Amino acid sequence: MTSLYDANQRLVISLGDPAGIGMEVVLKALASPDLPATMRPLLVGCRRCLNATYTHLKSQGCTTVADPDRLEVLDQPLNPLITPGTPSAFSGAASFQWLTESVRCLTDSGGRALVTAPIAKHLWHAAGHSYPGQTERLAELAHQTRSSMLFTAVSPQTGWRLNTLLATTHISLKEVPAALTPELVEHKLNVLLNFCRRFSSKPRLTVAGLNPHAGEEGKIGEEETEWLSPLLRKWKAAHPDIRLDGPLPPDTCWIQAAQAWNHHSCHEKAPNGILALYHDQGLIPVKLLAFDAAVNTTLELPFLRTSPDHGTGFDIAGQGLARPDSMIAAIQAAWELSET
Repeated sequence: MTSLYDANQRLVISLGDPAGIGMEVVLKALASPDLPATMRPLLVGCRRCLNATYTHLKSQGCTTVADPDRLEVLDQPLNPLITPGTPSAFSGAASFQWLTESVRCLTDSGGRALVTAPIAKHLWHAAGHSYPGQTERLAELAHQTRSSMLFTAVSPQTGWRLNTLLATTHISLKEVPAALTPELVEHKLNVLLNFCRRFSSKPRLTVAGLNPHAGEEGKIGEEETEWLSPLLRKWKAAHPDIRLDGPLPPDTCWIQAAQAWNHHSCHEKAPNGILALYHDQGLIPVKLLAFDAAVNTTLELPFLRTSPDHGTGFDIAGQGLARPDSMIAAIQAAWELSET
């Protein structure tokens, strides 16, 4: 399907698992007055499901909802329709298909960026698609051997931006030490630096340690002393204009970021970017600070991709309770970060 609009104004939005809150938060978000007036969203999913979601939300008294009849939809019909709150392999297969079609549309017809509503990884697996998450599928579709997962958020209190990049993503905790290599950490530091230079010519970066107390000089783990600290010293020597701190004890690594999130006076001391070494190490502080504002951003693809920082919400799907704040932030970030 070819859009009627200039591709530079188009954001492709994959609607996620149809049994979840994806359609609800997309329709609520697209009714927000905070989104760019020139933006032209292209929704990829089932139009009948989208219309049913809209009708249901209106019947529940939700007034700030975009009308699907006024939106461009790349229809991917479902038969039968899926009831919100009843996830299955069928709904997982639909979300997989919609993501795949979204990338095809973006690469074939053009577009500014991709925004993805939440999916359930276990339902992808139930449908026969064994991917750790959307990030890995996107890398495959884009024929990339690497991709990076970064979470960015702007504080509504102070306007300060929090950026956290994950060195490893959807792997078990026991696999993390083997997956972390000097080459990987160096690469992720370079990705983080390039992203943070969008906002500061000389950003300050911080790296979290792997072990409690960052290893306590080898007493609680040896990764820091054996290779991580030497690597960071080497990286700093190659980037003398960049301040790099770390490896810092993970339990205090985000304290300055938390202070900057809440207080204007703390901005200069806070890092512009933090490298977390594994998934929950980075995501716990990000979600504590910025659950409604954080945006999952996929880097190293031919296109920018963002996603809200929450899951499918199967337990509240169909009840009109889902908040669109993170989806609004994801759409705004996709627009702003893809600006040429």
